[in-house]
Amino acid sequence: MNRPVRVVVGISGASGAAIGLRVLELLAEARLIETHLVISPAAERTLATEIGPDAPARARALASCCHDHRDIGASIASGSFRTAGMIVAPCSMRSLSAIAYGQLGDLLARAADVQLKERRRLVLLVRESPLHLGHLRAMVQVTEYGAIIAPPVPAFYLRPRNVAEIIDQIARRAIGLLDLGVETPVPAEWHGDDD
Repeated sequence: MNRPVRVVVGISGASGAAIGLRVLELLAEARLIETHLVISPAAERTLATEIGPDAPARARALASCCHDHRDIGASIASGSFRTAGMIVAPCSMRSLSAIAYGQLGDLLARAADVQLKERRRLVLLVRESPLHLGHLRAMVQVTEYGAIIAPPVPAFYLRPRNVAEIIDQIARRAIGLLDLGVETPVPAEWHGDDD
């Protein structure tokens, strides 16, 4: 019997909450993936503001398991709880800084730290512009620890027709960066301009 692949999904308070929701939708469609969701308090507000008042509930309904951001005794706070990695989509500068500098006061930062200490993939869709030196240093620091910084930048060469296609492409790319080894949503590939 095949055991599900576990993926932790964090949604923090940066703009771009629709990307986190799309990651959950795509992972829910994939076979043999068990998702563990943690939503920061700021993300609750951003989800409701950017998508609609029912968005936090929609996100929770898509996850296999939901964890309270205050519960640092949750399963995903331990390295003994085996996962294939974690995506934080979007990743606020507050969450990035907490991960980079070991400020592990909530479950989102603690779960991310677990991925790093266990040498598992951690994909951070860092969302801010412009960036100051402190932002850049935090990005360098988590990269040196092993995280993957993946700003939610549209692949314009794929000629997206609307915002939904941009969100879908970014979410698929983030999932692809985990390299899960099971059937997952495939990001669109560039095949050169010979077509």
